[in-house]
Amino acid sequence: MIGKGRVLKEGSRVAILGYGRIIHDCLAAAKLLQVIGISTTVADAQFCKPLDGDLIEQLVKDHVVLITVEEGSIGGFNTHISNFLGLNGLLGGQLKWRPMMLPDRYINHGSETKQIEEAGLSSRHMAATVVSLIVGNKDSLHLLKLKSGNRTNV
Repeated sequence: MIGKGRVLKEGSRVAILGYGRIIHDCLAAAKLLQVIGISTTVADAQFCKPLDGDLIEQLVKDHVVLITVEEGSIGGFNTHISNFLGLNGLLGGQLKWRPMMLPDRYINHGSETKQIEEAGLSSRHMAATVVSLIVGNKDSLHLLKLKSGNRTNV
């Protein structure tokens, strides 16, 4: 259905709303967070315009942390989310929201995996962003000790 997103994984504390191919990394981030006991919902926005306002409102209502992720630049999907949250009075409560998008700088050529890592959009970066919002440490990437992609400790 046009303008409707979908929940891919149900959780309770954190929601990650992805837009585009990055949704696969969002699911991987949820697995990393699950290992350290953080229950995470992952939703696929599927559309930038029109936004699925019902889905966004439900994610905000049911979660303490919301991360929105896109492989676009500033002014894209996350800007639409920001406007929606602000215009609908969803930013004033207990919600901790962080948008993740491509940085406004040059990224060297390389494999997609390497570029996503350099841009700070990998599943590790998403998980670290969540941990930073929960723990209160702005640089939490060092808190996630990842070994062979399946073991994480905080």
